[in-house]
Amino acid sequence: KIATMASGDTRNWIEEKIASNKVMMFSKSSCPFCTMAKKALDSCGIAYTVEEIEKRKDCSNIQDTLCSMTKSRTVPQVFINGKYIGGGTETKALADQGKLKALVNG
Repeated sequence: KIATMASGDTRNWIEEKIASNKVMMFSKSSCPFCTMAKKALDSCGIAYTVEEIEKRKDCSNIQDTLCSMTKSRTVPQVFINGKYIGGGTETKALADQGKLKALVNG
């Protein structure tokens, strides 16, 4: 049997990742929307931490927990200064509007 974190532990792990990183992204490396979000952050020169969850045994548990927190199960999920800002489309839109850097620095 594969050992995975209990759901409370998963939530604590996610919250710790969000709290300890100014910009935190939960991602899957093959996802085009995740790539979109990364390119948007890169284009603004924003440093970010990314967790490629498909490489983890508890990937599904992580997505379920994120869904309970953000009402979205899909990736990417981007958090800036502890606040959920959305996925790839939202991150790109904020970059295109020139608002992404201000959010990070705010």
